[in-house]
Amino acid sequence: MKPQLEETEFWVGTFHGSHDGLPAKVTATRDDTRPEPYVWTCTCGASRSFPTEHDVFPTAWRHTHPTRFDRLRSWAARRLRTARR
Repeated sequence: MKPQLEETEFWVGTFHGSHDGLPAKVTATRDDTRPEPYVWTCTCGASRSFPTEHDVFPTAWRHTHPTRFDRLRSWAARRLRTARR
């Protein structure tokens, strides 16, 4: 099912996966009224915009399918945050 979009937005793709152990869904859209027309938005609240379509898909995929290095970096950041409290 496609998300509810603004009148000027066009659906480009959806990626399902997870990060930080939680399910995540990223929706990529195009809106020619923005300076950078391609953007993806995640259910976790993260989003990024890009000038071309070729930049959207790899980053959206990696956000929902993090590499081992990404997971290790996220784990270390969480450990450092809790150690400082």
